[in-house]
Amino acid sequence: MFLTPTGLSVILISMLSLIPSARAAQPSPAPDNIVSIKDANTFCMIMPRTPHTNVGDSEHPGGMQTYCTPAARTSPLQGELSTSFWRNVAFTTGKGVNGGRYAQQVNIVRAVTGCIRPETVDRLNPRDSGGQYDSSGGVGGRGNPQGSKCLGYNHYVELVEPAGPRGCIKCCDDPADCPVNKGTCLRHIS
Repeated sequence: MFLTPTGLSVILISMLSLIPSARAAQPSPAPDNIVSIKDANTFCMIMPRTPHTNVGDSEHPGGMQTYCTPAARTSPLQGELSTSFWRNVAFTTGKGVNGGRYAQQVNIVRAVTGCIRPETVDRLNPRDSGGQYDSSGGVGGRGNPQGSKCLGYNHYVELVEPAGPRGCIKCCDDPADCPVNKGTCLRHIS
């Protein structure tokens, strides 16, 4: 049996459709497992799920939840942040070390000026030195919380330091721009 070029093309295309795509669709993260940054007033962050919890103590499956400003909240599964959560907030975007995009929301650090008001979020313990949530750390590099994502980006790192009182969120295309080994907001934004 001989195939015409058209017949061979049809068979090859049919066979290729059976091969899994290298960029298979990733499942969408749950609405209570996302970070997002649109601007200084429209963002979502990860926070402890239960009231008055140290950030480090929340780092277990089910211990964390997305909290958003009213303008960013898209689901009843997300908690709501007060519009007065940040003080002296700055929003920046740009190109990272390898040319990938990034967006970050950070406090303006001039000396040791704090910029979050932990008392506006009942999930935080204002005396907690804080901790980090990210998409590429945690067990097996699957994120903390596992499977969490920054909408529109490949990676994110977020630090919440209630006793500081500081906070920062950075969403990046390239993991080099969102390292998970810096430890504090001051190291991430300097």
